Amino acid sequence: MPKINKDLVTNHFGLVSDFLSECWSQLRNQSRVSELQNRVFFGGALSGRDTNAINKTVSGLLKLLYPSSDAAVPDEDLEWAVRIAMEVRRRVKEQQKRVGAAEFRNTHFSYIMGADGVEKFVSTPELQSENSIGGDPLEPGQVWSISPGGGEENSGLYRIEVNEGPGNGLKVLNKPIPPAFRESIGFAEKNLYARSTQLVGDKDPRQHEFTVQLRAFDAAKSGAKLGVASLVALCTSLLKRSVRGGLIIVGEINLGGSIEPVHNAVTIAEIAVEKGATSLLMPVACRRQLVDLSDDMATKIDIQFYSDARDALLKAMAE
Repeated sequence: MPKINKDLVTNHFGLVSDFLSECWSQLRNQSRVSELQNRVFFGGALSGRDTNAINKTVSGLLKLLYPSSDAAVPDEDLEWAVRIAMEVRRRVKEQQKRVGAAEFRNTHFSYIMGADGVEKFVSTPELQSENSIGGDPLEPGQVWSISPGGGEENSGLYRIEVNEGPGNGLKVLNKPIPPAFRESIGFAEKNLYARSTQLVGDKDPRQHEFTVQLRAFDAAKSGAKLGVASLVALCTSLLKRSVRGGLIIVGEINLGGSIEPVHNAVTIAEIAVEKGATSLLMPVACRRQLVDLSDDMATKIDIQFYSDARDALLKAMAE
């Protein structure tokens, strides 16, 4: 509520309060849930109780904005109400999840506006540790990755962010562009063009312009050997699909489409656990190295393997 000031005070308080009380009583007998039908589709993580709570909250917010039941509710106000309702419901479940109840474990709340819309996830970032990547799926085109390092640079955590629009070509927004990342994103771009049918179906990536930004979360800045994660980011931005929450993708792809070996798989797995990842997607050639991963670390993360770029993309995308 806004801070009480003179502008909110009247000389006929009794009449105003009685009138407002009657307004609230009349509005309680109405519902705006029908505004959601065929306009908003909830994600599969919501239980029946979640859906009921969200419907009631959306209905209440819309009644405050549009007291008349005949008023047309625009999409932007409907989406605003849905996001608020999902966020407050998720905060309730996050608190309940702390007690370990099984029914409260999945809080990846999402919604789709319209039959042809893009799935959007509602997050509560302040509930996550600053040093953790979190368990929420990122927006389409965003992928977490770890560079294996090499030379004088250690391994480091990165987030690749890709947006697509009309046009053609690829532009990296980082200034200056790290040479090693320029090479990796170049490999990813060429593989996307050469294998577009396998990766994105009937979509033509040459008819889209991609803007890429690399964000570093450690001392490492080169962005070396992030080709597979870059390719997945390009594909998901085009497909309007998110990758699974808490997932880190590791590996480099060359111009011929082959996956290059990773020589420090155990170190990368340990970093992934430290950063709060729940899943790690690595080249299948790393499997033998991970025999040396400690039992404690192995129980904290789900490590999956891919054989090629298409396999990596399919295993990375959220169901």
